[in-house]
Amino acid sequence: MDFALSEEQQAIFDMAFAFGQDNIAPYAQNWEAEGTIPKDLWREIAQLGFGGLYVDEKYGGSGLTRLDATLVFEALAMSCPAVGSFLSIHNMVGGMIDKFGTEAQKQKWLPDLCSMDKVFSYCLTEPGSGSDAAALRTRAEETDQGFRLTGSKAFISGGGYSDAYLIMARTGAEGPKGISAMIVEDGTPGLSFGALERKMGWKAQPTSQVNLDNCNISAENIVGETGKGFTYAMAGLDGGRLNIAASALGGAQNALDLTLNYMGERKAFGRTIDQFQALQFRLAEMEVALQSARTFLRQAAWKLDTGAYDASKFCAMAKLYVTDAAFDVANGCLQLHGGYGYLADYGIEKIVRDLRVHQILEGTNEIMRLIISRQMLADRG
Repeated sequence: MDFALSEEQQAIFDMAFAFGQDNIAPYAQNWEAEGTIPKDLWREIAQLGFGGLYVDEKYGGSGLTRLDATLVFEALAMSCPAVGSFLSIHNMVGGMIDKFGTEAQKQKWLPDLCSMDKVFSYCLTEPGSGSDAAALRTRAEETDQGFRLTGSKAFISGGGYSDAYLIMARTGAEGPKGISAMIVEDGTPGLSFGALERKMGWKAQPTSQVNLDNCNISAENIVGETGKGFTYAMAGLDGGRLNIAASALGGAQNALDLTLNYMGERKAFGRTIDQFQALQFRLAEMEVALQSARTFLRQAAWKLDTGAYDASKFCAMAKLYVTDAAFDVANGCLQLHGGYGYLADYGIEKIVRDLRVHQILEGTNEIMRLIISRQMLADRG
């Protein structure tokens, strides 16, 4: 058993980290204040191969593993969790089209997705269905030309900003088997957006409700098979949970690095505060939390890459464990900064605000516990 990254994997991490430090970190607070991310950034990221991380190379993707992808998102989040996480959502859509789409759909959508000439958003959650995603009400009624969509999606990262939206809508009966996945391009008549949400964190990401009012699409925009959308959505979420966990880990690691530097400079009672044993113990506990989280995350990614039967359980466990540990570490780092941690100039309070949502999205951590326990009960024989 080898826990070391390969030379190629280390190079992937280093490339993502360097890009983030040079092109994201210096502007992160300004983008947060503006509530948006310059679209030119995505084309620069795509030039590194990060626009279609696990899309086949013949469509312009990088064909990387899920483990490779976690390295990218951990490294980018060390500059800004909000930016890295938005890229994760775009890549989740790309992975779903690559895995489940028809050959014609792959050729139509994936080249622009991988180059990030088109930014994609993922739309599952609705105002009345969050954790109970299979209860979604958005409908897609078949017409002579294709399908007519009516409904609303809530908390959509990139709402009103992205170029295309992967929508989960009901094409059949109640329950998960009546749901299909479909792509709606920006500018389609009947597609509109609510006001931008005012959020605790992830403020650089434009987030809004996505509204569909008699929105007509071609039947060719149905990804894969009709009625399989919920299965596709859940499969996409396995990888999405790993990426959200990786982004939380990167944000927490940055908080800890900043805290180590701060404690070597801040003086109290005649010495730097890193000389107090009680505070050294706090640092040790946070280091253990992040190192164990990193190992667990990479094991779960390996499970998903190898198609292990319990991969979904491990993705849920990693998402639960890593995002909880990351938030606790970031919050602890704020405490070690004292009053300065509460000030925006030191960067810690932004990390704490950004990481809080990682315990909620891609399935709340309560739902992760449900997934884990159900699999345990099913496996007991």
